[in-house]
Amino acid sequence: MQFSIVFKTIGLLLMVFSLTQLPPIVVDFIYAQNEALSFMVAFSLTLLSGFVLWFPFRNSTKNFRIREGALVVVSFWFVLSLFATTPFLLSVSLDMSFSDAFFESMSGLTTTGATVLSGLDDLPKALLYYRQQLQWLGGMGIIVLAVAILPMLGVGSMELYHAELSGISKERLTPKLTQTAKALWKIYISFTVVCALGYYFAGMNAFDAIGHSYATVAIGGFSTHDASIGYFNSYAIEMVAMIFMLLAGINFSLHFLVWRKNNLFFYLKDSEFKAYLLILSASILLVSSYLFDKGYYQTIEESIRYGIFQSISIITTTGFSGTNFSLWPFVLPVFLIFASFIGACVGSTGGGIKVVRILLMFKLAMKEIKKFIHPNAQINIKLNQKSVPENTLISVWGFFSLYVIVFVMLMLMLMFTGLDQVSAFSATAASINNLGPGLGDVADNYGNINDTAKWILSFSMLLGRLEILTLMALLHKSFWRF
Repeated sequence: MQFSIVFKTIGLLLMVFSLTQLPPIVVDFIYAQNEALSFMVAFSLTLLSGFVLWFPFRNSTKNFRIREGALVVVSFWFVLSLFATTPFLLSVSLDMSFSDAFFESMSGLTTTGATVLSGLDDLPKALLYYRQQLQWLGGMGIIVLAVAILPMLGVGSMELYHAELSGISKERLTPKLTQTAKALWKIYISFTVVCALGYYFAGMNAFDAIGHSYATVAIGGFSTHDASIGYFNSYAIEMVAMIFMLLAGINFSLHFLVWRKNNLFFYLKDSEFKAYLLILSASILLVSSYLFDKGYYQTIEESIRYGIFQSISIITTTGFSGTNFSLWPFVLPVFLIFASFIGACVGSTGGGIKVVRILLMFKLAMKEIKKFIHPNAQINIKLNQKSVPENTLISVWGFFSLYVIVFVMLMLMLMFTGLDQVSAFSATAASINNLGPGLGDVADNYGNINDTAKWILSFSMLLGRLEILTLMALLHKSFWRF
C-alpha cells in the first residue's frame, strides 16, 4: 500500500473542502446571527489539517492503484464527515454531542437526509445553509469534483473515479476523465440553478429556494423547515420539487447524451429510464388509489397530489415530506420503504440498489422460467438492445446478496441497541438506501435514539453512499496484502 499518495490526496481534498466552509460566513454576515466565528474556526482547522497531511508528501510521484483509490474514497468520506462536524460543535445556537454532530454531517454528505435536529425554523441561516450545502456537495460526489481539480495539482484520479462510481455504468462521457467530471458538474450545476429559479418563482424566498434546490438536485431531503416541503403547502412548489427529483434520479450520463445529441428520444431508448418511469407510475397509481379508497383524504385531488409527491420523493430516495406519510394506512409507508430499495437510476444522485440492477434481476428471473419451459433454448439477456455479459449478471446478484446480508445484520444490531422492529427496519432501510425519513421512533427525527444506534446508522449511510462494495473491500483481508 502506497500510503504517501493516500495522505497527499486526502490532504489536498481537505484543503479544497475547507473552501466550502466560507459561504456560510457570508450568509451569516447577511443575516447577522453570530455564527461566523464557528465557520471561521472550522475553515482554519480544516485547511491547516489538510496542509499538514499534504506537505510531507507533496513531492510524491507514485501512481494510484485501485487499492489506493478505494482507501482514499472511504477514508475521505469519513475524514470529511469528521471535519464537517466542527461548525455544529462550535455553534452558539446548538448544543450537540459529537455523536449527533457526526450523524448530521454524515447524513448530509451521503445525501441521506436523516436528522437529529428539531426546531429548524428557528436555527441561524448560516447553519441551515451549511446543512443544505453538505448535501449538494455529496450529491454528485466530491470525489468526482476532485477528478476535475486534482489533475491540475499533479494527482492522477482514475482509481478515485472508479471507486466513487462503483455502479454498473462507469463509462466516460468524454475522452478525458477530467472532461467527464466537468461535464457531469456542468449538468449538475445547471439543474441546481434552474431548480432554484423554479422554487423562487413558485413562491419561496431566495434563501429557501437556494437551499431546497441543493437538496432536491442532490436527492438529499434536508429542508430549512421542520415540516419540509409541506411547510409551504403549495402546488407550484411541489410541482417544481417533483420535476427535479425525477430528473435527478435519472442517469446523468443519459442527460449528457441527450444534451450533446440534442435529441430527447434518447431517453425513450434507454431501458433503465423506461423501467424507472414504469416503477414510479405503478407506485403512484397504487398509493393514490389506496389513499382515496380508504378515505384518508376527502377528495381524489388530494389523494393524487400527495400520492404523486410522496411516491416520487421516497422512491427516488430524496426524502422530502409533503405530508406526514408515516400516519398513512400502515401498508403504504411500509410499501414506500420497500420501494426505496429500488431507488433511482445508476449514475444518478439517488440511493438504493438502483433500477438497472432490479431490471437485470427481473430479466434473469424471466430467463430461468423460460429455460425451465424450454431447456435447450439459448436465451440472451439484453439491455438497450445489447447482450449483457455473464460476469455482469453475476456481479449484480453478488451485489444484491451482499446488500441483503448487510441490511439484515445492521437491522439486528439496531434491535440489540433497544430499537423496536419497525423502527430498526425503517431506520436501516432509510440509512442504507440514503433515504432519510423512517417509521416508529424515527418518524420525526433521529434525535431520540441512543448514540450506539446513531453510529451504526452513520456506518450504514456510508455503506449506501459507496454502494457497499468499496467499503466492504477494505474489510477484506486480501485488500491489505502487499
